[in-house]
Order: sequence, then C-alpha cells, then structure tokens
Amino acid sequence: MRTLTKDTPNKIGEQVTLMGWVNVRRDHGKLIFIDLRDRWGIIQVVFNPKNKELLALADKLRPEWVVRIEGIVKERPSGMQNSELPTGNIEIEAAKLEILAEAKTPPFDIASDGHEIGEDNRLKYRYLDLRRPRLLKNLSARDKIISFMRDYLHKKDFIEIETPILTKSTPEGARDYVVPSRLHAGSFYALPQSPQQYKQLLMVAGVERYFQIARCFRDEDTRGDRQPEFTQLDLEMSFAEEEEILGLTEELYIGIVETLYPDKKISQKPFPRISYKDAMEKYGTDKPDLRKNKDDKNELAFAFIVDFPMFEWKKTDPSTSSGQGKGRWDAVHHPFTKIKNSREEISEKNAEKLSALQYDFVLNGYEIGGGSIREHDPEILEKVFEIMGNKKEDIRRQFGHLLEAFKYGVPPHGGIAPGIDRLVMILEGEPNIREVIAFPKTGDGRDLMMNSPSELLAGQLKELHIKIEKQKEK
Repeated sequence: MRTLTKDTPNKIGEQVTLMGWVNVRRDHGKLIFIDLRDRWGIIQVVFNPKNKELLALADKLRPEWVVRIEGIVKERPSGMQNSELPTGNIEIEAAKLEILAEAKTPPFDIASDGHEIGEDNRLKYRYLDLRRPRLLKNLSARDKIISFMRDYLHKKDFIEIETPILTKSTPEGARDYVVPSRLHAGSFYALPQSPQQYKQLLMVAGVERYFQIARCFRDEDTRGDRQPEFTQLDLEMSFAEEEEILGLTEELYIGIVETLYPDKKISQKPFPRISYKDAMEKYGTDKPDLRKNKDDKNELAFAFIVDFPMFEWKKTDPSTSSGQGKGRWDAVHHPFTKIKNSREEISEKNAEKLSALQYDFVLNGYEIGGGSIREHDPEILEKVFEIMGNKKEDIRRQFGHLLEAFKYGVPPHGGIAPGIDRLVMILEGEPNIREVIAFPKTGDGRDLMMNSPSELLAGQLKELHIKIEKQKEK
C-alpha cells in the first residue's frame, strides 16, 4: 500500500512504498540522493552502494521521472536535518526502485514560483506549470474556500442545485457564447452568463434557499481579473430583505477569513455600507479600496456598495445603428432588479431618477460580487424591459417563460453572486485570476494547451447547418 510523504515522519523504522516525481537528484560520491515529490510534499531518498544493481538503476534517474520506491524510514544523521521541510528529520533508505514513466526535460523551471517565465509558455504547458508548489497551493486554497462555503450554506438550510449550461440567449448585458443545435436547424443554445433566471424560477418552485458553485460564460474582453468562463457562488433566498442577504454574506466571509486565513486582518466589522453616490463622490469609484495601509497584503477591507441607480444611459454603437449619437436606457445591474420607487413613478421619463435595491460586494478595490432584491411583479418587470427599448413582442419572445411563471404565486426574493476566482486571487496575493484557475485562457481568450478555439471539420459544419463565410481580402 502506498504511503504519502506527509505520513512518513510517523513511520520511523517501518518499510514504506512511496510514489511520485523525482524533484532533484544529487550525487555524493558513491551515494545517490533524490528528493521525491508528491502532492503532499518532498522527502529525501538515499541509494547506497550496498546494492549495485539498485544503484545503477538510480543512476539513470532524471528530474520529473515518475517512480515507485520501497524502503525503510530512518532518522537523518546528526547535522544533516532540514528544518525547512516537514520531512526534514528523516530519509528513506531505498531497497527497491521501479521507473513508472520517463520524462522529457521540462521547457521551463517548475521549482521556481513561475513569475519570471513568459505566461504563454506556462499556459501552453499548463500541466507542468501546475506542478509548481505555488499553483498547487492556490488550487488547494480554492478547494478549501468552496468547501467552507458549502458547509456554511448547508447549515443555513440552503439546497445546492445545478442549473443548465445549455440555455437560451437573452439580452442580459455581455455577449453570449452560442451553441448551434444539430436537431433544430438554425436554432442556437447559449451558455449562461449567470444562472439568474433559473434561480428565480427555483424561488417560484418553492425551493426558498438555493445555492450553486456556478460556472458562468461571457464573451467579453478579458483582463487580469476577468476570464471568458469563471466561477461564482450563486445564491438566492425567498422572503428575504436586503440586510438579511448582506448579513448572511458578511458572516460567511468573516468565517472564511478567520478560519482559513487567520494571519489576515479584516479592517472593519461589520462591513461598511456605502451608498453608490457617496462612493463616487468620495472615492471616484464604486469599488473603493478602503485599506488603511494599501501596502499591507494581510489587510482586508470588505464593504457593500448600496443604493445604485436603476438605469444608466448608453450610447448606441454607430456601426449597429442608423444614427450616430443615439442611445438607450440600460439596467445598471440587470433588468430583474427591484426598483425602490413607487409603481406610478416607473416610466421612461423618470428613468434617470429611479433607484434600485442593488448592492455590490467589494474587497481591496475589487468588485468581488453583486446582487439585488428581484422584481417579482410581472407587470413592472415588463415595464422595465420597455424602458430599455424592447418591444412588447420581443419581451414576450425572450422572457415570456419568466413572466408566465410569475403569474403562479411568486414569493419576494433576492440574492447575491460573489466571484470565487477574484476572492482566491486576493487572499493568495496573486496578480491576476489566471494564477488561481487550473486551466485559464489567455488575455485574448485562447487555450494554448488545447489549441482552442479551433476550426471544425466540414462534416461537423454540415451536420450543424452552418456555413463559414471567409472574409474577403482588401
């Protein structure tokens, strides 16, 4: 049975079987030493000249070869201990060696933290890049944070429910990633920008408290804290008011920090609630960095930004409209947000004056989440879409399923969706979210390891009823 490196200090004098990668090899005269690495750490293995056949096989070993080693756990000689390693007081005296896989020389050093290596090269060989301890630590931290979230919400009577990945394209802000249907020629699915409509329909269904570690997809320009696909904690509550949702979120994140990051200090509890107007006037941004010392990586300044305007004026792209300088009202958050104003005040002429029950969650100058109380009155919801410039027939075509559902006894509800990638990035002190995602895309949305996006075969295109039009050379 295999022994993990982390368990070897408790097995002095015992025979163990270890499996892993050759991290480093050192020759000391007639002795050969290797540092064997597995996911849990590193341990020193020594091959001595008593067994010439074993020593000859060990002489072939090179970094990153995969091996199986049997041997006795022994205390290291006095003065040879390594206090920097959990296994630094012991070593394995090898008795058997099996080479499970040889390895080419890696294209870059995987023992360093990797920041000095070109990112394109790291992403092309991501499976090697992930071997470095820093990235493995990031993935482990991400796992612990998600596990904490799940445990916390289950104790609060939330149900974890998966919602569809293949869904319907509806105007919600960013561009959709679309998927052609083979069985329904000319029709397309869309990948969800968020589970927004599904989680509201779950409230109609009487679930009352839902959450999901949700994958979301948005076809928008990438940057250091944004990816085409990302992960968020998505939650929704029936019969909840704004402060109840913010209070639950605050309690969860205090728990994450105090349990998993005890060395970090939250600068203010309870988290400040700052109006959008005050944030813009005082800080010039709706995601202010409230740290007292912005050079202190262990300081965490959480805050909620509240009282957002419902609509903002957006100019129409001249290339997609008949007139330049035209525009329309768009929802600051999304159209499903509840408006604070009375029903009588909700009209296009008052759009600039309408305020929303919307809130953003910020940390150290980053927006790490957003949410709102939802509009559950189908008539008002339809009016919101009209203010945004949608025709009645288009509203019914795109959102008829939701409007119909709301006629069957919908409870008041609201929620929030904090991003997991940005949170881990900040807590682990990383410069961008690509460092905390196992297989991220480049800045221009490519997967260099899988070489995607890529062209389809002619047969696939024919099956999907798609014809590619090549751009004419100018």
